[in-house]
Amino acid sequence: MTMTKEEIFEQVRESLVDALGVDEDEVTADATLVGDLGAESIDFLDIVFKLEKSFGISIPREELSPEDILTSSQYVQNGLVTPGGMSELKKRMPWADLSKFEQNPRVQDFGNLLTVGDMCNYVATKI
Repeated sequence: MTMTKEEIFEQVRESLVDALGVDEDEVTADATLVGDLGAESIDFLDIVFKLEKSFGISIPREELSPEDILTSSQYVQNGLVTPGGMSELKKRMPWADLSKFEQNPRVQDFGNLLTVGDMCNYVATKI
């Protein structure tokens, strides 16, 4: 069964409203999960569970949360992701728009990077 972008967005929005207790109109494609919608690390477990159930997919943790890259001295220096680290992130997360992060790749800002649109793009690669 092929889903349109709109259908994917609606199901992702429903999962996020359910997991985060936010209003539907707050969940826009450009809204960041952490900054705009207030998601905390514990919420991501619930979000992943709801997306897996809703779409019938499996979401390996490392695909959404590349901590191994962000905590590696090979890819991070002085709190900034190196060009090699950016390359690894792009390989791991081709569905995410990393252009803003690339301009100022502070590891501490990575958590506020993912948008609802990125989540929709990710789900689209899995179904």
